[in-house]
Amino acid sequence: MLLGLTNILLIVRRSLWNYPFGIAMVSIYFFVFLDAKLYSDMLLQIFFFCVQIYGWWHWVRGRDTGGSLIVERASRGLMTRWIIGLIMATSLWGWLMHSQTDAAYPWWDAAIAMTSIGAQILMSRRYLENWLFWVIVNLLSIPLYAAKDLWLTAGLYGLNLCICLWGWREWVIVEQQQRAAPKTDMASHPA
Repeated sequence: MLLGLTNILLIVRRSLWNYPFGIAMVSIYFFVFLDAKLYSDMLLQIFFFCVQIYGWWHWVRGRDTGGSLIVERASRGLMTRWIIGLIMATSLWGWLMHSQTDAAYPWWDAAIAMTSIGAQILMSRRYLENWLFWVIVNLLSIPLYAAKDLWLTAGLYGLNLCICLWGWREWVIVEQQQRAAPKTDMASHPA
């Protein structure tokens, strides 16, 4: 639980140190979700492990000349494609989990898993909109984990929800400041 909180707080602060905590957290949660028969969430931890490595690499490259993480905004077109893709992926994954496993709440679990994937990739790419996806993940996760008597995890996701709202606000401020700053302050390497 402390690993997850530390990870999210470091993401809010745009610190590269979020990644070691994230890697440890997803490794532990793999086994938590395996035991609870939430297979979508369990498999999601393998994906998160890989994306943690990718995000770390991308965040190292996405810094301005002062060393601060550059926050981007996704276009409406990109967000529309993400939303359509997530609906399709949730439908397919939910059907697969429903028809092929004894998963508890396969559709609900699939929605959390697919939205988490979208949020993690958007976060790794430094898009401000990742926070909206994380808010949705938390709003879906809290009642699911409560229904599975994973009260500590449900509580963690309740706290995560509050931190995500704070993170969203902080990243909006940073993105607006960066947009207003002269472009010469930005690093010359690709984001």
